[in-house]
Amino acid sequence: MRHVATIASRELRSLFVSPVAYVVLTLWAVLGAFFFLSSLVQFQEILVRLQQFQMFDRLREMNLNDELVAPFLGTMWILLIFAIPAVTMGLFTAEKTNRTEELLLTSPITIWEIVLGKYLAACAFVSLMAALVAFFPGLLFVYGDPEPGKTAAGLLALLLVSLCYAAIGAFASSITRNQVIAFFVGLVILLVFLVLSVVAELGGAQGLFSGGGWAADLLRWLATAEHFQRLTEGLVETRDLVYFAVMTGIFLLLTKAAVESVRWR
Repeated sequence: MRHVATIASRELRSLFVSPVAYVVLTLWAVLGAFFFLSSLVQFQEILVRLQQFQMFDRLREMNLNDELVAPFLGTMWILLIFAIPAVTMGLFTAEKTNRTEELLLTSPITIWEIVLGKYLAACAFVSLMAALVAFFPGLLFVYGDPEPGKTAAGLLALLLVSLCYAAIGAFASSITRNQVIAFFVGLVILLVFLVLSVVAELGGAQGLFSGGGWAADLLRWLATAEHFQRLTEGLVETRDLVYFAVMTGIFLLLTKAAVESVRWR
């Protein structure tokens, strides 16, 4: 595994050579600022409205984490579904486009080193994106009084989702030679994981799942939404951490199989 760091460093540099990285980071920062300010304005409007109607019990229940930080992080999570495929679409397709794939595969480097090196480069990039998001709730500690534990759990949720989605994006990039196709394949997979919980709820309500509801429970477990939501509520549970670890591991294994299949052709 001694080549992993070298591959990761090379891949990370190549990300910043292209304009894609700068465009994604700029848009990400601008959208983060916009949605944070929108959430802040909406929170302030709710406070004013409650004061006008003298709903003091509701005012006492209001807090920055539930009414501002959690909705903001939820919005940024949705944006990740579109941002991360744009970042990862060239991880493996670029090698095929530049005709360096065979050279890479015939070098004294294992498939795992290639996969992990490229994945770690994507992890470094998405971690930078998560750090940009963390800046905005961090401002609340200067001008407000959010709960540190809940805020940290919410940011952890965004980071874990980003790392998991990076593995999915790497898999999408490994199965095609076209970056545009890789983007849309990754996007579709992430959208599927987004709507699985909705499918489970609708299927359960319509009685489409039998056998004690195990199918609905499986779909809920596979969906990202419930795991992300529990973390943003400040509930750091082992089952949610295991979910992200398992999903990341599965897609890295699929990526390895896709890259290795080139040798079988």
